[in-house]
Amino acid sequence: MKVYTELYYGDCKEELKKLPENSVDLIFTSPPYADQRKNTYGGIHPNKYVDWFLPIGQELLRVLKPTGTFILNIKERVVNGERSTYVMELILEMRKLGWLWTEEYIWHKKNSYPGKWPNRFRDSWERLIQFNKEKKFNMYQEEVMVPMGDWKNNRLRKLSDTDKRRDESKVGSGFGKNISNWLEREMAYPTNVLHLATECNNKNHSAAFPEALPEWFIKLFTKEGDIVLDPFMGSGTTNFVANRMKRNSIGIELVQEYYEMVKEKLQPVEYYLFEPKTNYEQTESERRISVR
Repeated sequence: MKVYTELYYGDCKEELKKLPENSVDLIFTSPPYADQRKNTYGGIHPNKYVDWFLPIGQELLRVLKPTGTFILNIKERVVNGERSTYVMELILEMRKLGWLWTEEYIWHKKNSYPGKWPNRFRDSWERLIQFNKEKKFNMYQEEVMVPMGDWKNNRLRKLSDTDKRRDESKVGSGFGKNISNWLEREMAYPTNVLHLATECNNKNHSAAFPEALPEWFIKLFTKEGDIVLDPFMGSGTTNFVANRMKRNSIGIELVQEYYEMVKEKLQPVEYYLFEPKTNYEQTESERRISVR
């Protein structure tokens, strides 16, 4: 089996229909936000955003495997001095389609420029909303563990009696912790806040996110040989990263300029994940695999 990338030029609402159902392991994408990217994507008014996205959400539900995950990078905007509710409305309507709203991650932009408006400050974060088809899905948490940090040198040096047993939450939440469990550990599980700098290099795209963003989620939800889909491909960051990480990928892009740019730059990568078969042993689906 070879690692491959398939690129489609067109509206993802239509192009997604060409993909077989239950075929994708991870969907990672950042669609145009409401009233954003008007010069390239036309812009969608917040009041119309949910109706615009739901047919796409239906197709994404169809192509995702039951064990797969959909990560939606999106951000609400300010309209007439207050936060729009279109993201919350979208979450509620996606649940009606059959999606499970499993988790939400926050991308903290470490190098965000400062700014001030009459009633608020500049945003330095974006949402990464996790949807699933089933409650049980593939998740490889050990792949994104982080070093314990210097705090353990002081905090774990002298443990109290409470630290040596499971200490239940005082507010009755049901959560508890046993600090002594961390004594011999060098690595810890991360939080759901990702501290990553924005993309500073010129990628000829107005909203390119850093490679570290899709990389983190590709590590968490896929393994080598899995299929990653970005239906709003843009500059192709998700596909480039998936390619480098030995994952198969699919990209769909409406703007021909971006589609051609990615098609030109994305070189075929053929990592053999196991001993390749001879030509006469290959199945029809394996012969179909190619960079398009």
